[in-house]
Amino acid sequence: MNIFEQYLEKIIKTIDKLNQDHMIELSEKDVSKDQLSKIIKRIKVDKVPDALDYDISTNVAMILAKINKKNPIDFANFIIPYLKDDKIEKISAIKPGFINIKFKPFFWTNFIEKIIKNYKSFGINTKEKKKNYLVEFVSANPTGPLHVGHCRGAILGDVISNILLFNNHKVTKEYYVNDYGNQIINFTKSVYYRIREIKFNEPFPIDNEDLYPGDYLIGIAENIINSNKKMDFNDLKKIQSKLTDLSIIESLNLIKNNLNKIGIKHDNFISEKKLVSNQEVEKVIEHLQNNNFVYKGKIEAPAGEKNEKWIEREQLLFRSTDFGDDKDRALQKSDGSWTYFASDVAYHKNKLDRKFDYLINILGADHAGYIKRISSSVDALSNSKGKLICKVSQLVKLIKNKKPFKMSKRKGDYITLDDLINEVGKDATRFIMLSRSSDVELDFDFDSVVEKSKDNPLYYVQYCYARISSVFRHINKDIKKEINVKKLNFEYSEQEIIIIKKLSEWPRCIEVSSNKLEPHRISTYLYELASLFHSYWNLGKENPEKRFINENQVISDDKLIFLKAISNVIISGMTIIGVSTPEKM
Repeated sequence: MNIFEQYLEKIIKTIDKLNQDHMIELSEKDVSKDQLSKIIKRIKVDKVPDALDYDISTNVAMILAKINKKNPIDFANFIIPYLKDDKIEKISAIKPGFINIKFKPFFWTNFIEKIIKNYKSFGINTKEKKKNYLVEFVSANPTGPLHVGHCRGAILGDVISNILLFNNHKVTKEYYVNDYGNQIINFTKSVYYRIREIKFNEPFPIDNEDLYPGDYLIGIAENIINSNKKMDFNDLKKIQSKLTDLSIIESLNLIKNNLNKIGIKHDNFISEKKLVSNQEVEKVIEHLQNNNFVYKGKIEAPAGEKNEKWIEREQLLFRSTDFGDDKDRALQKSDGSWTYFASDVAYHKNKLDRKFDYLINILGADHAGYIKRISSSVDALSNSKGKLICKVSQLVKLIKNKKPFKMSKRKGDYITLDDLINEVGKDATRFIMLSRSSDVELDFDFDSVVEKSKDNPLYYVQYCYARISSVFRHINKDIKKEINVKKLNFEYSEQEIIIIKKLSEWPRCIEVSSNKLEPHRISTYLYELASLFHSYWNLGKENPEKRFINENQVISDDKLIFLKAISNVIISGMTIIGVSTPEKM
């Protein structure tokens, strides 16, 4: 049901037959099978710009013209007769050498029939080899609730996972818990001082810059006190290990609650502390040493560090420059403990040992510079480039009344995810976070989010589904139930075919979103589909003949099937994004 794929196959079969009949050449002489395959893969079938009265277009003539010693237009005109079939209304060569095809109206009637009958699989790339993915996302330090900075990456990782799952890949969603190191020591101290504040009225040392000042710590402290009545809080050293464990559990509960509010659930939570205690860091260092990827050496001061403050010393270094990094990376600190990078290398070795086909990391904008070093370590550990894919989630700017907006009253100096959800809700948060490509900054405008107009993309898509639902409700039919479709004999109007052509792009949208890991393409597609539908719906306001339900309160089968096809695609897309499709608005 992917018409682009179907006609690409037809074109390739046609040129292969012409090649076998010695009527055309597919390549220069003495070209290997791999080279020939690369030439064939350059042949594409795509949609046509809206201004042209065609449905699909192919570049086949421009790919093969030079080999056949013809200009692209002449070569296109030569092969056009071999591409014609009874479904095609017209087929023409257009400069600089595209072959454009327009289908007969019955082609689109047959297409609607097929996608209604196969609605569960419509959009899925059934020919793609199914793979096993590990998607790691969020992975925020377990030192408090999530803030808005985590939100976009969390939704990006979740929806990328949903796209892959929709395409029948196997996906594991994972959260890496950084519960080892100085930030955890300071977090535990912060909780301890909050406990002392509650139990003994001791003032929290607010001037200590190493501590976490957020008011959320009060709730964590109260939970620990209430659940551990016999615990003695007089000496931190005696209870530090247990208090650390309790504090992390409480903080992770906060994080999981935050994620649950935006519809995200991870399959695994992997502890850095456990990796260290299981000596997985030592094991991966030994593995790298055995392969000559580790040495003792000195590195220059980090960019931006004042040279007089930098102490140059011999360190255990990973040869990341062997894999394209700008400098080798430290694995051990001056006190002998492992760097964060060393633990991360061990974590990625743990990932690789679990035999996933691909590892996907969702990183915040502040970690973009980290990509090369961790990619280098994965290349060293796996002998396989391209196994790790990193996607960066850029910053989100909150805007209200055309000005930067701060909502949080907390002392933690950041806007919590809870604040955002309470302000605009889960659906708006998820949809708007996907309204632009993740590699560019996003303005989250609170004013447009609450508008009931096309300026609010979530509302526009949901309202499209609600309008369709109202038609089904009017004739006492359940929009969620299947429609039994027999052979269709009618033809759709020009306006309806425009929308059906948009429906035909759904498999391509899924394919590109999956291959490029770009979920914003789905929200964009849904908005464009909804816009076409609303324009078509509005025709009925002025022309009664364009209304779905006639004066006898009856809807024709062709209109009902047309609406059902649109609603099926909207539900598929909105389910992937993770937002609701209300039947009434």
